[in-house]
Amino acid sequence: MRRWLRCIAEAAGYVRRNFAHWLLRCDIERFFSFGYKGSMPQRQLTVGYISYFLIGGLLLCLPFMTRSGIPLIDNLFTSMSALSTTGLATVDIPATYTFWGELTILLLIQLGGVGYMTLSTFVMWRITHHFIGVRAQAFRTQFALPDTLSAQNMVVHIIRYTVLFEVVGAIALYALFLGYGVERPLWSAIFHSISAFCTAGFSIYPDNLMRFVDNVPVNVVVMCLSYAGAMGFIVISDVWRKCTRRGYRVTFTTRVILTITCVVTLWGTTQLYFFEDSFRAFAPGQRLLASLFQTMSAMTTVGYNTVDVTSMMPLSLFVLTIIMYVGASPSGTGGGMKSTTVSAVFAYVKSQLGLRGQVTLSGRSIPDYRVSNALTIFLFYTAILFTGIYLLTLTDGMRADFLDLMFEAASALGTVGLSSGVCAGLGTGGKTVLIVLMFIGRVGVLTIGNVLLVRAARAEKLHGRDDLAV
Repeated sequence: MRRWLRCIAEAAGYVRRNFAHWLLRCDIERFFSFGYKGSMPQRQLTVGYISYFLIGGLLLCLPFMTRSGIPLIDNLFTSMSALSTTGLATVDIPATYTFWGELTILLLIQLGGVGYMTLSTFVMWRITHHFIGVRAQAFRTQFALPDTLSAQNMVVHIIRYTVLFEVVGAIALYALFLGYGVERPLWSAIFHSISAFCTAGFSIYPDNLMRFVDNVPVNVVVMCLSYAGAMGFIVISDVWRKCTRRGYRVTFTTRVILTITCVVTLWGTTQLYFFEDSFRAFAPGQRLLASLFQTMSAMTTVGYNTVDVTSMMPLSLFVLTIIMYVGASPSGTGGGMKSTTVSAVFAYVKSQLGLRGQVTLSGRSIPDYRVSNALTIFLFYTAILFTGIYLLTLTDGMRADFLDLMFEAASALGTVGLSSGVCAGLGTGGKTVLIVLMFIGRVGVLTIGNVLLVRAARAEKLHGRDDLAV
């Protein structure tokens, strides 16, 4: 018996080694990007996400995916919303899609949350035991990693980190949902755990999570998953080392992220608690929980809501828009402009007003290239947001109020998913604008800018140019 098992193991090892060599000869890089391979990681990411977006939309068009036929634009919208981990929807997800449709949406959420480059790199490494340089560059482009960290180790740690939180979250939610008599408790727990950790905000309940507005355990589990996903492996592991190792000092980046997270959370919660009229009917404890959850949802860009966002007063919508604009942290699953970008821009403005040449933050010097990246992201992100608001107003200005359209555009670009309730009523033009904004928000404004401008810059360098006289 042992000899047979040894023979089977040797045969399996032989097949695996030869399969790995075959994959390398066939250029597995092209497999994950659907035939495209380039030396520019930004373009590799862009082509990959476009391909998965189109495939997801076409899969949702299959007859057994929906309970009734819906237009192609709505399936494409749902596909991009899931892949970009946004959570905006033009249709009622549980009423429109069958279990297979929900499963497809969940797979797109997982693919977008962890990143298709992360998953494909992990699969490549497990099969071939090779970590190709181009893919490492693309992985670093997808996640803002410090230069001191190995991309190969980060891939493995991120996958393990994701599995740990999603499994623990699913177990906790299953126990809670089972106790509260929720329909399909196991599937609901798995779906909402992955959706919360990937900061997607999709729900298989018609009212999102409004039924749990006063349920402290469910709120706490969802918030923990959302914060863990939005902050990312680097920050959470840094905090864990601080709690478990005597004398360990967290990195400067982690301190900045935690400080901004606490400040924004406190500001948003206080604002909603004291000034949101629709919360005044709640008891003080319930009002505090609702205020904290909605602030967390906007900041981590998870997009879940436990109250009716459409009933909020304009001031509260404006505050949530600002929070969505700032967004989550780099290297996590959240979107937005990112807290570190805002801190670098703040440090730059402060240094300029103080007539100082060196940009510093909390006594720490910020390298010039970091400041340049932050200013570029800030300007480009803001320009794209204003362009999106303009186009939405142009296409659907007669269908919705300007503030609602601004809120929707900020939610789409920040990949948040909170909605003022106008998504379903938008025309094809408005839905297309939001699809583009969600795509840019997921891939990143710098990545899109590189893809659009690098070719033009190369052509300009090749053919020469006339200097502009000023």
